[in-house]
Amino acid sequence: MASIEVIGTEAYAGQSPGALRSFLRQLGKNRLGVLGAALVLLVVASAIFAPLVITHDPIRIMVGPRLAGPSHDFLLGTDQLGRDTFSRVIMGGRIPLLVAFTSLGISLTVGLVLGLIAGFGPPWLDNLLLLVFDTIRSFPSIIFALAIIALLGPSLSSVILVVAITSLPIYARVVRTQTQALRNSDYIDAERCMGAGTTRILTVHMLPNVIGPLLILVSMDVPAVIAFEAGLSFLGMGVRPPTADWGAILSEGYVYINQTPWLIIAGGTPIVIATLGFTFLGEALRDIFDPKLRKDL
Repeated sequence: MASIEVIGTEAYAGQSPGALRSFLRQLGKNRLGVLGAALVLLVVASAIFAPLVITHDPIRIMVGPRLAGPSHDFLLGTDQLGRDTFSRVIMGGRIPLLVAFTSLGISLTVGLVLGLIAGFGPPWLDNLLLLVFDTIRSFPSIIFALAIIALLGPSLSSVILVVAITSLPIYARVVRTQTQALRNSDYIDAERCMGAGTTRILTVHMLPNVIGPLLILVSMDVPAVIAFEAGLSFLGMGVRPPTADWGAILSEGYVYINQTPWLIIAGGTPIVIATLGFTFLGEALRDIFDPKLRKDL
């Protein structure tokens, strides 16, 4: 998964309700950020409203037009079973986005809690959690995925579990580093002197300052997770047929690439669009949350 340098977000702590307008204004100044946000909205909206966009049943087998090229009836042609490729691409976007958002949401939440505990807790607990994080990260992601899928079988839940477990240490370490850098700050000492408890310090003062780098990491990890899920489906270890999925479309297109290139193009293009969109958006978030790069200072 992606990794970035830990950056400070103290400039955004305690801002007024106009912070959202300031954020949107900063995003609007970044052309690549605007392009990334537009591509992300395109991918997400096409997945959410897929039933309204598709022109055919994505799993319906039609005897006649097999491996046909683009036409008025089939915008991206058909596959080896006569299924409409355009409809399968649109519906297929739901699987990788579901895997990415669910798995990263789980790892982000758990990693945030464990990172705060490790960074603010006693040294023995910090060392224990670091040992757990390093143990998880010592396994290569692909080997770990193959082991989990071999035990649980190829399914959507298996892929989500693999991504969540392998991503968790990254977020936890970022939060731990940020928390340790802030725990001895003057305003934290002032809160202690005023009688603030650990829970209040972590949720009110630590959390707003560590969430920025995590949002950047998540945005940059989404395309990596999409490619990871597509790779497993390409190898036949992801979702099961006849479910539409970008990786499965690529796998089918590879087999019939001599007959038609449209399956490869149709399966690869949305992955490229999603990768560019989330990467550009992540770069824009980094520029906004890093005080040294903000354009209004």
